[in-house]
Amino acid sequence: MYSPRDLLGFVVGAAITAAFVVLLVPSSAPNCPCSPELALDNNGSQAHLMSTKNLSTVPAVKSKEEDSLAELLRSAAMEDKTVILTFVNEALTLPGSLLELFLESFRLGVRTQPLLKHLVIVAMDAKALERCQHMHPLCYPLGGGHSSDEGAPGGTTAGEVTFMSKDYVELMWARNRFQARVLGLGFGFVFTDVDIVWFRNPLLRFPVAADIALACDQFLGNNPYDLDKAANGGFVYARPNARTLAFFQDWYEARNRFPGEHDQFVFGEVKKELSARHGVTLILIDTVYFSGVCENKKNFYEVCTYHANCLIGLQKKIDTLAGVLDEWKQFRAQQELLGNSTTTLIY
Repeated sequence: MYSPRDLLGFVVGAAITAAFVVLLVPSSAPNCPCSPELALDNNGSQAHLMSTKNLSTVPAVKSKEEDSLAELLRSAAMEDKTVILTFVNEALTLPGSLLELFLESFRLGVRTQPLLKHLVIVAMDAKALERCQHMHPLCYPLGGGHSSDEGAPGGTTAGEVTFMSKDYVELMWARNRFQARVLGLGFGFVFTDVDIVWFRNPLLRFPVAADIALACDQFLGNNPYDLDKAANGGFVYARPNARTLAFFQDWYEARNRFPGEHDQFVFGEVKKELSARHGVTLILIDTVYFSGVCENKKNFYEVCTYHANCLIGLQKKIDTLAGVLDEWKQFRAQQELLGNSTTTLIY
């Protein structure tokens, strides 16, 4: 038989042990300090292991890098939370190079200069960032200045990058990943290669219903919803919503199915599949408005942008776009002499 004193001692000891257990075991998953891949149910037991893809739906504490990017995007965004993005490395920012022509086109275009306050230039190396900051107020280092999977690829990227080289392919995917980051922060974007000059606001040519819009190398027929056309990833519009974010995430993941290929090639292979899967309204824009070397429809009464596509070599692109800008200046001067207002956008 136990005495009352022994029984009391047992009860007190059990209570103290239980108290320690309560203190040491988390009451719910949100306070769990364990690895984020391990999810716990409300009873503190293991519920399931999350895949990397599932993790994208789990709220996470934002890093200083993400806060910095979000702050910059807020300062640059239009009323509908759209920003304009372009990417540069050192070779593209040197005196007389493409970035100077690109920025000059905004100053020479029809009501395009105000768009510069919405332009974020992403620098892929330290020299590019330094040059950018002397030319434009909104510059951002790729990877936020820290090593990350969105950072610059290995090797030297400051010089001219050869088409389809390892550095080129990696840069295209780093660009694609950064675009998804922007969508993930709740912002839409117009991405433009720096070898594109702007004459008019291209946003006025995107249908209201479009989730994603891309330029084309060639525009066949007259149906922008016909996805059999060859899209060009150098000019991309994406509306900020869950559909477009899912599309971009799966586009990036699809690179594993096509080893060694760049983002534009993979887009061509998966665009129908992903637009159907995520309910995305995808359009391809007529080269009448988004013209270029591949399909030159340079009608200055209508064209919004002109792309030095289908050209290999930085100097060829520079010479071509410098010539196009000279033609545009002459056109504007002639229209002013004639007293015409035909340089405004024709709807």
